[in-house]
Amino acid sequence: MSFIINLILFLLLLTVIICIHELGHLAAAKFFGVYCFEYSFGMGPVLLKKQGKETQYSIRALPIGGFVSMAGEADGDEAYPDVKVPEGRRLTDIAWWKKIIVMLAGVAMNFVICIVILAGINLYNGTYVDYPKAVADKITEGSAADMAGFEDGDIILKIEKEDGSSVLPKTYMDISSFVYGYSGVETYTLQRGDETVVIEVTPEYDEASGSYMIGITAPQPESHAVNLVNCLYYGVVDTVAIMRVMVTTLTGLFFHGSNLDQLSGPVGIFEVTGQAASMGLATYLFLLAEISLNIGIFNLLPLPVLDGGQVIFTLIEALIRRPLNQKLKLAIMSACWVILIGLMLFVTWNDISRLF
Repeated sequence: MSFIINLILFLLLLTVIICIHELGHLAAAKFFGVYCFEYSFGMGPVLLKKQGKETQYSIRALPIGGFVSMAGEADGDEAYPDVKVPEGRRLTDIAWWKKIIVMLAGVAMNFVICIVILAGINLYNGTYVDYPKAVADKITEGSAADMAGFEDGDIILKIEKEDGSSVLPKTYMDISSFVYGYSGVETYTLQRGDETVVIEVTPEYDEASGSYMIGITAPQPESHAVNLVNCLYYGVVDTVAIMRVMVTTLTGLFFHGSNLDQLSGPVGIFEVTGQAASMGLATYLFLLAEISLNIGIFNLLPLPVLDGGQVIFTLIEALIRRPLNQKLKLAIMSACWVILIGLMLFVTWNDISRLF
């Protein structure tokens, strides 16, 4: 796939996700009567615009996201100093719980996109295949698991790495995402009949797969027919399964410093976009759903520059019944921007390193 086509698909993917996220903020804000100056698809100079009753709807030159400008936000008020906002129509004028709904509406839309796309893919396929349960169905003879004492049918309750990070797996998707590429000692807590067994095992490099493995085989998954009645249910099931993997990865990153090698930034997403698109529309849409969910979960982190952090600020202000000191808020947000920029530089270096 050519670089230009890949770039277009990459920008389209991110712009659609961000614009639908911002559409959630816009819809919630309007529902609670907050004055919205503009809703934009894209950034940079305005190409097309249509003035609504209050809000200007714009298409801008650079397809790298979008935004909604609300009265009561510093950047919104600064960009439209000549607009007279009616009394009581600013974000700062509404009840604290309404502010939180406005802030979380974008994340909610990220989840909705994911569920709807996965539901559509399952409906198109006509079947849904369960993720194999976290059971060591068969043990490969002579493998690390065999030598460590695993037995056929052991139910995997917990896996812990040497750094203290752990997972309580429900499916093999949880297991593979947690132990992928890990070569250190793994401690497995197993249910074997009526007893609980704890086994330590060190993965062995498998040339065929190019990864470290212990030698257990997953049970055969079940298939289910998908129709218009149950497709949304299976879309939710898929979304929850992917969410568990993302939460495990973020937990390991922030509390144990692990999973750093699994992080990707724009360069990595650009690379994967081309691969996904070359495999067909369904794969490309699956990637869109996955990244939308990723962005939604990331935005829930309690960092002040993200929606989750703004919710924390709002809850604190509701408890103390007065606005927080603006200089303090600005200092905290500036520090968080430094952290996020540092993380972005790190994941970009990760992506470039993988390419070479």
